Amino acid sequence: MVQDIYILEENEELKKKLEYLFLNDENKYEFIDFKVDELDKILLDIPTMIIIDEDFVKDKCLEICKRIRDNEDNSITPVIIISSIWDLRHSVDTLRMSVQYYINKPIDDEYLYYIVRNMIQLIYLNRRISPLTGLPGNVQIQTEMKRRLLKKELFAILYFDLDNFKAYNDVYGFSNGDEIIKFTARVICKSIHNLKDADCFIGHVGGDDFVAIISKTDYDILCQNMILDFDSKVSKYYTQEDIDRGYVEVANRRGIIEQFPIVSISISVVEVDKDKYKNTLEIGEVSAQVKHQAKSIMGSTYIINKRKF
Repeated sequence: MVQDIYILEENEELKKKLEYLFLNDENKYEFIDFKVDELDKILLDIPTMIIIDEDFVKDKCLEICKRIRDNEDNSITPVIIISSIWDLRHSVDTLRMSVQYYINKPIDDEYLYYIVRNMIQLIYLNRRISPLTGLPGNVQIQTEMKRRLLKKELFAILYFDLDNFKAYNDVYGFSNGDEIIKFTARVICKSIHNLKDADCFIGHVGGDDFVAIISKTDYDILCQNMILDFDSKVSKYYTQEDIDRGYVEVANRRGIIEQFPIVSISISVVEVDKDKYKNTLEIGEVSAQVKHQAKSIMGSTYIINKRKF
C-alpha cells in the first residue's frame, strides 16, 4: 500500500528532499504538499503521516496540531514538527499536543530519513494491537474502510465468525478457546496473504470475529479455500471422542444437556464500489444481513452479498 505523507510547508523544498531520500526505499511513498486552508480536506484522506514546517505556519502550529488530534479519524496519525525555534519550553509545549517528533533545523538528511521510516514501521507495529492474534482492532478497521471509501476504490469486506464457539469454551475452557481463535487468525492470514496483487488488510474485531478488506478477486475460490483449510484442521482442538460423535454436550441453565456441532466458520462477503455505499454505517447494515444469512446455514459456509453458495 502506498503511504501518503502530507507536508505543510511554504515551498516544495522538504517534499523534494523526502522524495530523493526515499527514491530507492523498498516501500512506496507519496509526498504531498498542502496549505493550512486545505487541512480539513487532507484529514478526510486519513494520511499515514503529517509533517509540519513550523516556520511557515508560525503561531498557528499548536492550533493545527490540536485540530489534527481532535479529528476522530486522525487521532493516531503521527505528526512531525520541523522548526528553527531552539527553545526547550516551546518544544515540550508542542510535544504535549501529542506530536511524535520535534526536529530542529538545520535538518540532517540521514536523520530525517530514519525518523520518517522508523515512524512508519512503528505505525505498522502499533496497528497490531490484539495481544492474542497480533492483528489490528476496531479503530484501525474503521479507518481502513473509510480510507478506501474516500479513495473510491473497488474492494470487498469479508466478515468471519465462528459457529458454536461458546459451547466449545464451555467444554474445553477459555485457554483452549484462545487457541482456536489464534488458529482461525492463521487460516485467514494464510489465505489472504497468498492472494496475488491484492491490497489487503486483516483485523480482529474481538472474540471470534475477524474482518478482511481486500481488492477485487475471485471471492468464491478464496472462501472455499479458507473453509477447506479450517474444516480440515479444527478437529485437532477436540478429543477423539467428541470428533467421533461429531458434537459436544453442554448443560444449559436448566441443567438439560444440549448437543452442539464441531466449531465451523461463517464468512460473509460485501463487495463495495464507489457508487454503492456512502459510509461505513451503510456497509455495516448490509454486512449484518449477509452475516445473518451465513449463520443460518449449518456448518462452514459463505455468502457473497445476498447470494447463497
